Amino acid sequence: MISREPTLERLAIAKSLLLTPFGLDESHLGRALSEIRTNRMDEADLYFQYTRSEGWSLEEGIVKTGSFSIDQGMGVRAVSGERTAFAYSDDISEASLLDAARTVRSISTAAQTGRAKVVTKKIAASRALYSGLDPIATLDSTAKINLLEKVEQQARAKDPRVAQVMAGLASEYDVVMVARADGTLAADVRPLVRLSVTVIAQHKGRREVGSAGGGGRFGLAYFDEAIITQYVDEAVKAALTNLEARPAPAGEMTVVLGPGWPGILLHEAIGHGLEGDFNRKGSSAFSGRVGQRVAAKGVTVLDDGTLPQRRGSLNVDDEGNTSQRNVLIEDGILKGYIQDAMNARLMGVAPTGNGRRESYASVPLPRMTNTYMLAGDKSPEEIVASIKKGLYATNFGGGQVDITSGKFVFSASEAFWVENGKILYPVKGATIVGNGPDALTRVSMIGNDMKLDSGVGTCGKEGQSVPVGVGQPTLRIDGLTVGGTA
Repeated sequence: MISREPTLERLAIAKSLLLTPFGLDESHLGRALSEIRTNRMDEADLYFQYTRSEGWSLEEGIVKTGSFSIDQGMGVRAVSGERTAFAYSDDISEASLLDAARTVRSISTAAQTGRAKVVTKKIAASRALYSGLDPIATLDSTAKINLLEKVEQQARAKDPRVAQVMAGLASEYDVVMVARADGTLAADVRPLVRLSVTVIAQHKGRREVGSAGGGGRFGLAYFDEAIITQYVDEAVKAALTNLEARPAPAGEMTVVLGPGWPGILLHEAIGHGLEGDFNRKGSSAFSGRVGQRVAAKGVTVLDDGTLPQRRGSLNVDDEGNTSQRNVLIEDGILKGYIQDAMNARLMGVAPTGNGRRESYASVPLPRMTNTYMLAGDKSPEEIVASIKKGLYATNFGGGQVDITSGKFVFSASEAFWVENGKILYPVKGATIVGNGPDALTRVSMIGNDMKLDSGVGTCGKEGQSVPVGVGQPTLRIDGLTVGGTA
C-alpha cells in the first residue's frame, strides 16, 4: 500500500472535516484572506478546528459518568502592529468566513491602493511526531469500562487501608487547519489520551490522598497491564506515605527536588517568565537579559515541541509554524525566549513554534510545549546524601508565580525530611517559597536522572488551557524558604 506524505495526509483529513462538508475549498480561504488584505496588515490567518472528546469516570466501584462532545468552528485574526482584531464562529460557512474577515479588516485604516497582492501557496514543513489516529475508537466502550474497573480492583487489593478509589479516562481527537496571509497552509491531527488514578487511604481516623496517571498523543492501548499497575502502585504508595507524614519544619533550608513532575516548578517559576509577550512588554524578571548569566553553571533549560508522542508536542503550532527544540538557558546563560509570530516580529526575532491557542475561539499566545532541564553528572543518591538538614520533595500539587517579580509558592504533595543524608520520615504541609531567577542561581547539584513527567500537565494563561509536558533531573537548591506546619 502506498502511503501519503504526512503533511499532505493531515491536510486531506482537515479539508475532509473542516472544508468539504461546508462547501468550502482553498479558493474560499484565499478570498477571505484577500478581504483582510485590502487594508494593510502585518499578519492575518484563518484557523479551523474540529474536536471530538470523550470521558469516563469511576467512583465507589461504579462507572458513574460518561461524556461525549463534538465542537467545531473557525477563528479569523488580523494583526497590525501590536493591535489584534479577532472574530470567531461555530458556524463554518462561506458567509460566516467572509463576514469575520470583513470584521477584522477594520483594525487598520490605512487602505491599500490597487489589488491585494497574490501570495504563493506554501505547505508547512513535513513532520510526523505522532499518529493521526482517533484515540476514541482504539477501545470499545466495554473495554474502557473494564480498564477503569481494573484500576479500582487493583488499588483496593494493594492495602486494606485503601478506602476509596477514583479513576478517569479521557480521549480527544483534535484536527486543526491554518491558512495564513503569507501563503502558508498547515494542518495537524492531534490525538490525546489520559488516565488518572486517585486513592484515599484511611487509618485510625486519618485520611490522605495519593494520585498518579499519565498519557500522551497515542491510542488507549498504551494503558496496558504494566502501565495500569504502575499508576496504581504510585497512587497507593503516595496515599499510604502521607498517612505516616509528620508536620513539615519551616525555615530556610536545602531543598532537593525529585525528577520528572517536580519540573512543574521549573515550568511555572521560570518557563512563564521566558515567554515572549512578557519580555517584549518588559514585565518579566528575565526581560532584557539575553546573553547574561541567569542560572548556575550546568543549568540548561529547553522548551521542546518535537518529542515524539509527548503530551505537549505539536507537528505545527496554532499559527502553522513547525514546533522546535528551543534552548532557553544554556549552561546558565539566557539564550532566548519562547515566541509566537506577533511577539517575534515586534522583537525582531524568528518565531519558535510556540504560538498556541486553546480553541478556535481564542487568539494565539506564546506558550510552552515540553519544558525541561538537562541532566547533570550526580547520582540522585549522592544528592540526597549531601543534605545535612533539609527537604526532599518528590511530588507537587498547585502553585502560583508572579511573572514580574519571579516570586513563586508551591505546595509539595509528597516530601520527606532528611538529616545527615538519611531520609527520616515523610512530611506534609510543606510549601516552597522563592524567586525563580534567584532559585536558578542556587542550584548546586544536578542529577544524572533526567525524567519527563508521565503526561498529565495542563497549563493556564489568560484564561486559556493547553496540554504541556515538564521534566528535570534530581536537583539540589540551596537556601530556599520552606513554609511548614511544625
